[in-house]
Amino acid sequence: MLFNKILIAVDNSPFSLYAAKKGFALAHQLNASVGIVSVIDKSKEVINTDLGITPEQSSTVLLKQAGEIIEQLIKLYDGIGEVFRFTPEGFPKAEILNIINEWEPDLVIMGSHGHSGLQHMLMGSVTEYIIKHTHVPVMVCHKRKQVN
Repeated sequence: MLFNKILIAVDNSPFSLYAAKKGFALAHQLNASVGIVSVIDKSKEVINTDLGITPEQSSTVLLKQAGEIIEQLIKLYDGIGEVFRFTPEGFPKAEILNIINEWEPDLVIMGSHGHSGLQHMLMGSVTEYIIKHTHVPVMVCHKRKQVN
């Protein structure tokens, strides 16, 4: 199987940044095109009418943050040509699947937070959901905590 198009899903966590590092390294080795998706997570919108924060303002801030994350990653790890940027608004599970279906990558690279127990049961795992609902191979990068 050839990996000509690699999609890297990121948020602002160290886990996804680690996955991005690995994804860019693999893309360099394979001379593959890279797409980066950072979803503007609707569940994280802060709306406070008492403070005058509207849904539009909150969405704008989240979009700016997603764009900054993508640009920082490109500066750190780029050098392979054009990088495709995706910043859809919605819920990460659905939006990442939409990008996979539209862009048709050969491989998806994601980080894993390593949640377990109650936290995993309540929040679910975006990575786990993508693995179960896509036909595209998914590489999961799990950064273990360093032990001193």
